[in-house]
Amino acid sequence: MGLKPDLIEASQLGHTFTLLWFPTYATPASLCYIINMSLLSGKLSERLVETLDQGRHGDGNGLYLVVDPSGARRWIVRVVIKGQKNRNGGPLRTDLGLGGADVVSLQTAREKAREYRQIARQGRHPSHRDHSDIPTFEEFAEHVYSDRAPYGMNARHGRQCIKTLRSYAFPKIGHIPINKINQREVLACVSPLWEEKKDTAKRLMQHLRYVLDTARSKGYRVNENPVLAMQEAKVLPNTRSETLCDQSFSWREIPAIYEKLRDHASMSAQALRFICLTGTRPGEVLKLTWDELFLEDRVWVCPAERTRNGVEHHVPLTDEMLTILEPLREIQSQYVFKGQKRNQPLTRMAMQMLMRRMQLGGVSVSGFQAAFWDWASEVAGVSCQLAPIKRDDKAGSASKLSYPAPELLDHRRQVLEAWSAHVTGTPCGRAVPAAPELWEYNLSETRTLTV
Repeated sequence: MGLKPDLIEASQLGHTFTLLWFPTYATPASLCYIINMSLLSGKLSERLVETLDQGRHGDGNGLYLVVDPSGARRWIVRVVIKGQKNRNGGPLRTDLGLGGADVVSLQTAREKAREYRQIARQGRHPSHRDHSDIPTFEEFAEHVYSDRAPYGMNARHGRQCIKTLRSYAFPKIGHIPINKINQREVLACVSPLWEEKKDTAKRLMQHLRYVLDTARSKGYRVNENPVLAMQEAKVLPNTRSETLCDQSFSWREIPAIYEKLRDHASMSAQALRFICLTGTRPGEVLKLTWDELFLEDRVWVCPAERTRNGVEHHVPLTDEMLTILEPLREIQSQYVFKGQKRNQPLTRMAMQMLMRRMQLGGVSVSGFQAAFWDWASEVAGVSCQLAPIKRDDKAGSASKLSYPAPELLDHRRQVLEAWSAHVTGTPCGRAVPAAPELWEYNLSETRTLTV
């Protein structure tokens, strides 16, 4: 005789359901199996798990599929912990990650969600269970950067990233489960580096942020990325990234340094020599192109987008500058100071590394410009603020340069020639005229010269 339809209450699990039909050979074991399968049913299907759009989609009984903007899919379960209260005195609700949908199936997620609910009903926090299924930070980071390097990252970069983590993060937080990494753990890694090695600290924070974001996409984390929260809250002090900015060369040291640069044939050395002679900023020189140089007029026109004040200015070219530029024309590159890659400019780091190898006292590339300013003020008695000069380049007309009055450009040229003579250790043919007012720009005194 078969079992009649009956109402069965699974009070220990908090569910009530109806069994509609059982065959005559149904046993207690098969009955329990049917009950369990009924308890693990929900609104979602395997098809929906793969196709649902961005958002949080409920399966029932606190289980949700979260689809991130990136397309990553992960499971979370919301439980109420019996007997525990939140800060407002209400029931303590918490979200727990169950894993990514690509590795945790719908049925497995339901089973884990039921396990977590059972723990919560016993008054225990599910996150205090055995963490054998949660990787440590070191295990997960090694997996991310070694086995599955981020998309678009070459092998060398991946090795550099994991080397940074091994040096500064693994010794302190490598043993901690990935879901337990919070701001305190991040600060323990970053704070010791922030004052002395800020650039390294910033790179370390980038690596930490990527690892923790990846862990969240895989369902190992639910909370906000602590690195992002720290950056938004500006937890770390706003210090200057390098003390090099506060250091400069003495203008009396420049001739000896320039002589050492002459012994180097590298592109970095040529760029440093040109920066030294022109007294300009490194960013203005590194992206210098040949169409900015008017060699017949011996003038370099630096465009407004590369100047600090946003206006175009002219730099007279001296004989020493031309001796640097002429050999570089044979390279036939878009940029005067070519980098390692084709049609790419030299980098500031390449020049800085050369200065380190030359043991120039830890001064940055900008130290040459500061030395020129000091010399111009103390020796030449002029202000070295370059006047804003406009360029007139209209369609259908010859290219024209709006120069300042000839006496202004000539005075500027005399200053740079005197500086070149000091830098190269050669006698200067004439003294710089004491006319600092000529460095001030006056629109009414401009002249136009067709080139």
